[in-house]
Amino acid sequence: MKISTILDHVDSGHFALPVFQRGYVWNRGQVRRLFQSLYKGHPVGGLLVWITEIDSVSLRGQKQSTPGMVTLLLDGQQRITTLYSVLRGKPPDFFDGNPATLTGLHFHLETEEFEFYTPITMKDDPLWVDVTGLMRVGLSGVNEICRRASQSQSNEHSDALQNAYMGKLLNLLQISDINLHAEEVTGSDKSLDTVVEIFNCVNSAGTMLSKGDLALAKICAIWPEAREEMKEKLQQWEDAGYGFDLIWLLRSVNAMLTGKAQFIHLDGLTKADVQKGLVQACRHIDTILNLIGGKLGLDHHRVLFGRYAIPVMVRYCEQKSGSLTTEEHDKLLFWYVQAAMWGRFSGSTETEIERALSILNESGNEVDALLEDQELWHHFQIMPHNFDGSRISARFYPVLYMLTRMGEARDWGTNIPLKANMLGKMNQLEVHHIFPTSRLMKLGYDLKIRNAIPNFCLLTKDTNLKIRASFPEDYFAKVEEEHPGALASQWIPNDRDLWKIENYPDFLEARKILLAKEANRRLAKLLHVDEESFVRRSIGRSSIRDTGEMRSSIGDIADDIEMKTLNDLNEWAKEQGFAGGELSHEYSDPYSGEQLAVFDLVWPDGLQQGLTQPVAVLLNEDAEVIGLANTAGFRCFTSPETFKNYVNSELLAVAPA
Repeated sequence: MKISTILDHVDSGHFALPVFQRGYVWNRGQVRRLFQSLYKGHPVGGLLVWITEIDSVSLRGQKQSTPGMVTLLLDGQQRITTLYSVLRGKPPDFFDGNPATLTGLHFHLETEEFEFYTPITMKDDPLWVDVTGLMRVGLSGVNEICRRASQSQSNEHSDALQNAYMGKLLNLLQISDINLHAEEVTGSDKSLDTVVEIFNCVNSAGTMLSKGDLALAKICAIWPEAREEMKEKLQQWEDAGYGFDLIWLLRSVNAMLTGKAQFIHLDGLTKADVQKGLVQACRHIDTILNLIGGKLGLDHHRVLFGRYAIPVMVRYCEQKSGSLTTEEHDKLLFWYVQAAMWGRFSGSTETEIERALSILNESGNEVDALLEDQELWHHFQIMPHNFDGSRISARFYPVLYMLTRMGEARDWGTNIPLKANMLGKMNQLEVHHIFPTSRLMKLGYDLKIRNAIPNFCLLTKDTNLKIRASFPEDYFAKVEEEHPGALASQWIPNDRDLWKIENYPDFLEARKILLAKEANRRLAKLLHVDEESFVRRSIGRSSIRDTGEMRSSIGDIADDIEMKTLNDLNEWAKEQGFAGGELSHEYSDPYSGEQLAVFDLVWPDGLQQGLTQPVAVLLNEDAEVIGLANTAGFRCFTSPETFKNYVNSELLAVAPA
C-alpha cells in the first residue's frame, strides 16, 4: 500500500491506533534516519495491522469513527506517525508525544542529508529545503526552489545545477508513492487479549506492554475517554508540583476499588465502576497530598518519597469513607514516612502493596495493623548514621526537608518560620551548604563528604545569596546575634569550635545526632506517644530487615572533574534528542530497601523509554559497583566514548566515534 494512501486512510479514520498502543517515542535521529532510508530507496520494514469491526474496539484519539471495518496499527505506529506529521505538517489525531520532535525537518540539495532546522546553519540558505513545505507545494513549487538554489551558487552551469536539484526534489516527493507491505491480522475470533499478545510477540525487542499498560488498554476498551481524563488529573497534580504517571494512578484506582494490588482484579468492572472509582480515588489522593504537604511539608515531587505507599492510603481512606480522626490522620502519615524512609516499596512494589492491602482487609481497616507490620519490617527509630547519605537524591534528604517544614526552623536572614504552606513551592526555598563546598574542596574533601546531608539546610533565596561562600564561624555569629535561636532551630550545634572549617567532620557528626533526635521527636508526636516511649520501644527490637549498622553504599561521583564529564555527557545525550539521565542514582536492595550503591549516571527506563534497556555510565568504579548495576539490569558503560558509540551505532545508526 502506498504511503500516500495510508495517510489518506488515517485522515478518513480507516487507519487508526488501538488504545493499548503507547505514545510517540521516537527522537529526531530516528526521524532523520527514516527519511534518509526512504530517500535512498532502502527498506524500512512493513506494517502489522489488525482488521476488525469498528464497534469491537476503542481507538486512540479518534474524534469520529467510520462505520464498518477499521484497520488498526499494531506495528509501525512510529513510522506512520512520523510520515504523517512531516508530510502533512501536523501530527495525526492519535498523536501522543512531543510535536517538536517532528517539526522542522530539512533536506540539503548538495549533500542530500536530512537535518532539523537550526538558524545558525540554515537561515537564508536556499540549499536547505523544508521537507514539509516542499510536500505542501508539490510539483508546482519545485522550479522556484531549484532556481533560487542554483542562483545562490554563482555557477556558470546553473541550468545543469538546477536540473540536478530538480531530480533530487522529485526523488524526495516520490517518498509518498513508496509501497509499504502490511501484514494483516483478521478474524472474528481475535479478542483484545489475543491481539495484545500478538503485539507483544512482535515487539518483544523492547515495546512489550506491561501489566499496567494492558490493564489501561482494557479500561480504555470499555471507557475510551479514560486515558484523557486520567491525563487531565495528572496535569493538575503536575501544576501543583507533583509528578505521577498513568500506571501509578491506575494502581491507586485498582487498590481502592478492589483492595488488591494486581491489575487483573480490574477485569469485569463496568465503565460506571471505573468512572466512579477514578473520581473517588482522585478525591482521596488530593486529601492525602494535602496532608503530606500540609502536615509533613513534603510539597513537591523532589521530596515526595515513597509514592507507592499512596495507593494503600487511598484504600484506607475509602474504607473509612474519607472520615478520619486527627489521630488516624497522624498515624497514617507516620506509617507513610516509615515506609518511605526504609524503602518499603522500592523493591517488590506490587508484592508489598498487596501485603499492606491484605493487612487492611484482614484487620477491618485498622491503621494500627499497618503499623505493627511495618515495625516487624523495620524498627521505627531513626539513628544518626541514617543521615550519612549525600546529595539531595539520598533517601534521608526528604526527611531533612520534612523536619524543616514541620518544625520551628527559621530562615537565617529574615527569621521567618519555614513552615509548610507559608513560603510556597520549591523555587522559593533553596538548599544551602552550611560549609561552602568551594572551601571544602580546597581542603581535599571529596564530593560525597562535601555534599553530606548534615551540611545542608534550607533558606530563602535572598538569604542564600547573601551568605554565599562565607565561613560558618563568620556568619553564624551574626545570625545568632540578630536572631537568637535561629541556628538552633535548624539543628546547628552550639559548640562554636565546631563552626570552624578545620572541625568540619566533627560538625557533621554532631549535627547528625541533633537531626536524629528531632526526627524521633516529630515521629513520636505523629504516633501520639512521648519521645522517651518512642525511643524505648525500638531498643532491642529486631525486625525482618534489620542488618545491624546500615553499611555505607558504594560508588557515586568521585570529584568535580568527574561531575563535569558526566554533566557534559548528559547534555550530549539531550542534544541527540533523548531525555536527560539521572545523576547519582541510588540503587537499593529490592527486598530490604537498603541502599547498596550510587550509580554515576543512569537512564532507568532506557534512553528511549520502553524501547531500550536501562543504561548506566559508571566512571572509575570497581567491579563490585559494575556487578551490582549489571545484576539490576543496567547495560553498563565505563567511559564516555563507549557510551557515545552505543548511542551512535545502535540508537542513531551512524558511524562510531
